[in-house]
Amino acid sequence: MANAPRTDDPDTLFATTFKAALQRRELSLEVVREHLKSHGITLSVATLSYWQSGRSQPERSQSLRAVDALEPFLGLPGGALRSLLRRRPRGWVPPHDPAAVRGVYGENSDVERALGDAFPHLNAGLRRLVVHEAVRVNEHRLVDEVRVTVAVRAARTNARHLTVVHTLDAAMDDAFDVTVPSGPPPRTWFRPEPNCVVAEIPLGRPLARNETAVVEYTVRTAATGGVSHQHESRVTTPLQTYLLQVRFHPSAVPATCWHYYRRHLGAEPSRQLAALDGLHTTHLLPMKSAPGVHGVEWRWPD
Repeated sequence: MANAPRTDDPDTLFATTFKAALQRRELSLEVVREHLKSHGITLSVATLSYWQSGRSQPERSQSLRAVDALEPFLGLPGGALRSLLRRRPRGWVPPHDPAAVRGVYGENSDVERALGDAFPHLNAGLRRLVVHEAVRVNEHRLVDEVRVTVAVRAARTNARHLTVVHTLDAAMDDAFDVTVPSGPPPRTWFRPEPNCVVAEIPLGRPLARNETAVVEYTVRTAATGGVSHQHESRVTTPLQTYLLQVRFHPSAVPATCWHYYRRHLGAEPSRQLAALDGLHTTHLLPMKSAPGVHGVEWRWPD
């Protein structure tokens, strides 16, 4: 069962009251969205869902207008919802939500098979803010290098490392490495059945709650068998920025490239054609890095 907001926690009183009012009136979030739209207020169903789950709360002026419009619609006295909003410190980090992780990855994903019982709590102490991935496709049509820079914020005190999982298109137990520019080497291991590399990338020092850090690492494989057709990132909480660059070897240029997004693994993707530049590179930079699966896919010439 997914974790529900605590009814005795002042930080989640708004969420529990809002959700209870929706259930009492038997209102769907879509109906609420349409009601707000009739008042000239445009909010997404996802935003309303975050409010009732406690993952976020109304803060901007339009959101506060929405709260005022919702109180009579939900049969609540004026100010009943707004009075429950707590001013959160700059950089407030929402609580870890295992249901959100499961919602993106689904059941029995490659990452869950790699992590086992630790999967629901993947990086519970950190939130990714900015992710930049630079992917290299070699002359064998295989992704052989992924360079990653991640800005993270600590969700709790004493966060010490970022756990990363990369599914390789071709790998053997001794045919990969994970390196960092400086500091102690990461702890790594390989899971043959899902073909995943797992690494614990150490932070520069233990972080206090709400502190930020930048993590850099590179995953390389020396394998030559297999062919790559895509690279993607699974996002379980909204990112400020996600940038993916894919560079192809001059002797291995695809016939067609697409950018794509899926709400979760296994869902039908929305795709759009992506051009290559003069360096045989394409990049994906979404306007909004919503939870889901963001990636680049390509088709090789016959």
